[in-house]
Amino acid sequence: MAYERRLEAAAKIILAEDSQASPAPPDCREFGVTATLKPHQVEGVSWLIRKYLLGVNVVLGDEMGLGKTLQAISFLSYLKFHQGLRGPFLVLCPLSVTDGWVSEINRFTPKLEVLRYVGDKDCRRNLRKSIYEKSSKGSLLPFDVLLTTYDIALMDQDFLSQIPWQYAVIDEAQRLKNPNSVLYNVLLEQFLIPRRLLITGTPIQNNLTELWALMHFCMPLVFGTLDQFLSAFKESGEHLSGLEASNVKETYKSLKFILGAFMLRRTKSLLIESGNLVLPPLTELTVMVPLVSLQKKVYTSILRKELPGLLALSSGTSNHTSLQNIVIQLRKACSHPYLFPGIEPEPFEEGEHLVQASGKLLVLDQLLKRLHGIGHRVLLFSQMTSTLDILQDFMELRSYSYERLDGSVRAEERFAAIKSFSTKTEKGLDSEADGSNAFVFMISTRAGGVGLNLVAADTVIFYEQDWNPQVDKQALQRAHRIGQISHVLSINLVTEHTVEEVILRRAERKLQLSHNVVGDNMEEKEDDRGDLRSLVFGLQRFDPEEIHNNEESDNLKMVEISSLAEKVVAIRQNVEPDKEARRFEMNTSETLQGNSSSSASLNAELDEASYLSWVEKLKEASRSSKDDKIVEVGNRKNVSEERHLRVEAARKKAEEKKLASWEAHGYRSLSVEEPIFPDDVEFRSDAGSVHFVYGDCTHPSTVSQEPSIIFSCVDDSGIWGRGGMFDALSKLSCNVPDAYHRASEFKDLHLGDLHLIDIDENDDDQQNTEESKPLWVALAVTQSYNARRKVPRSSISIPDLERCLAKASFSASQKSASLHMPRIGYRDGSDRSQWYTVERLLRKYSSIFAVKIFVYYYRRSP
Repeated sequence: MAYERRLEAAAKIILAEDSQASPAPPDCREFGVTATLKPHQVEGVSWLIRKYLLGVNVVLGDEMGLGKTLQAISFLSYLKFHQGLRGPFLVLCPLSVTDGWVSEINRFTPKLEVLRYVGDKDCRRNLRKSIYEKSSKGSLLPFDVLLTTYDIALMDQDFLSQIPWQYAVIDEAQRLKNPNSVLYNVLLEQFLIPRRLLITGTPIQNNLTELWALMHFCMPLVFGTLDQFLSAFKESGEHLSGLEASNVKETYKSLKFILGAFMLRRTKSLLIESGNLVLPPLTELTVMVPLVSLQKKVYTSILRKELPGLLALSSGTSNHTSLQNIVIQLRKACSHPYLFPGIEPEPFEEGEHLVQASGKLLVLDQLLKRLHGIGHRVLLFSQMTSTLDILQDFMELRSYSYERLDGSVRAEERFAAIKSFSTKTEKGLDSEADGSNAFVFMISTRAGGVGLNLVAADTVIFYEQDWNPQVDKQALQRAHRIGQISHVLSINLVTEHTVEEVILRRAERKLQLSHNVVGDNMEEKEDDRGDLRSLVFGLQRFDPEEIHNNEESDNLKMVEISSLAEKVVAIRQNVEPDKEARRFEMNTSETLQGNSSSSASLNAELDEASYLSWVEKLKEASRSSKDDKIVEVGNRKNVSEERHLRVEAARKKAEEKKLASWEAHGYRSLSVEEPIFPDDVEFRSDAGSVHFVYGDCTHPSTVSQEPSIIFSCVDDSGIWGRGGMFDALSKLSCNVPDAYHRASEFKDLHLGDLHLIDIDENDDDQQNTEESKPLWVALAVTQSYNARRKVPRSSISIPDLERCLAKASFSASQKSASLHMPRIGYRDGSDRSQWYTVERLLRKYSSIFAVKIFVYYYRRSP
């Protein structure tokens, strides 16, 4: 109690001093802010100023989308130009938002000099050298604000921790919720940051330990030790776990009072209600999607395969990892069955089968068709990057323009994608004059759900739910925030009667409980094992007998899905401008209805007797359908042994005939065999590297002093092209086009082939350029050619490109060489979607085969 009284006394002193100070709202223009702040932002800056003058470090915990960054930079401008602090100021933030910080500082506080301290090791070394040279000429550092990331703060702590920072701002400060993390302790113990501000849209997310971590980072002497904090407020912690405590209300009242002195928390709903904020309406719609027949087979196959684990759950002998795996596999079946190897029909070609195989994709297809037709723009969130791969194939199939962002996308590509998507056009999505204006921005929820401003979109679709409902809430704020001028429609696609519906109901219950207990953003914290156990109990929502539904039912569903999409778009079109935020749920068989609590059905699902009854029903369905053709997840389609032998015999006969012809005419194929993958892939993950350089890739000696392979893409026509790489390779050696023509003559050009051409050391051109270094040219056959097509030459086939990259990387590894290539799949003014995929493949195979890959940018003349 002494600890709690001490905290209450400190809070009373701070709040009393704060109320007495209460100066007039600051005029931000007086200290160099060019933006017109909204009333709540002026109030926020005033609050930061008062707390600074009192010597209190605080948390700015406004809900996402309320302009916390603008409030922070306005406050830094106040410190510089009103208080006379010379700086420097430190800002730490995720890499994904550094560009946004720089943009807002340059736009709204132009008098502040900002240095973006990011990049690779060499880039940062040059920045440090520049800082040293400029500061040695005077007593001040050559910047007011240094902006960097958490990771770089750790990597370069020897440099950054030596600077006496006048003020530090930690953006997305939920990164500090673990008091045992390296970042937390390095910043607290090594960096010179006595005055600091934490910015986070989710200041209270999970439990008391995380809350204490943030408050202790602000004021270590005030908040003492974790044990003291937990001891004082343990009853509230127990309540979050579902236990009853008689004095929980008083405990929370005390905790709220203490937090009020150190944290400013405003939500959009409260600001709108008070008249301090005007935002367009938000409609949240949960669309219950049916499983199609293929998904039902895959889903049922997983359940049957996991029957022992499902039975073990009721006896209490189940393994936590096993339960988690069951849930993950079932979620994959709900998203798209092609996430499992062996399900997609061969040959692997884009087609309507991609859409027809998933209920979610059928609904998404209908929604996007209508939204695109009336000029809306969409954020499409997915939890798994593998799902993004399938969605990317779908975008290509429908010829929708798109951008993609996930954890593998490099910073500069990320910034370019955001900038491209955020550039609005008055000519509409179909305008040829603005081909780079993407219709859909595909984002992995964890990589892009925080800190991004994407108000160019007015529709947000969640293809998959995140485990934590707070993450999806954060992701939604990328569009529904200050700067949005359109009604925002959020669509959550959930597969009905499956594990996804169980996750949805539990998320609804968690958010409702958190709101009832402590207000926004306090989440019920449950033991992971118990949480998974209840999820598996909820699997009984699925009826095992539905497996007998056939493709005819899919055709009936198409009519219902089309009608469903019409209803969704009608909601968007008919919303009233002043309508408050609304939540609805709808499916293919029911009319629109308000989103109500489902706690009763959830409690019923936790009944062990009903769960055991469902397991028995599943076993019975399995026995009665032994003769059914059930999809076996993970196995390729079975081909009859007899047919397989016939095909193999014919293939061998044709191969022997071809080789005999080649030998008679003296032709030797330069096509590289399939690569042999190393056994120790996991131990070689850091061995390879991808480098981006300026120059001409046909002259690799300018960047590398080792044997080199020049990689270039060609089609299967046998017609050597003109210009660009074709002319450069012809100039390098006449052997290259000759080898290509000869391969075509002997029908040795097939998609996915890689022809490795040894550049003759006696070649005069080669002697003049690369001297005696071993050099090869790898021609990758990645495009088909058909003169009858409107555009005879196809675009690059990504599967064939991947085969060629694997072969080239393997060859480079065998020859101790490096790979050199132009930037494939990227053109100025076009969408960058293909390049995202290419870059992931480059990093993948450079890592697997431990080779260096150099990608060349063409430096244009000014």
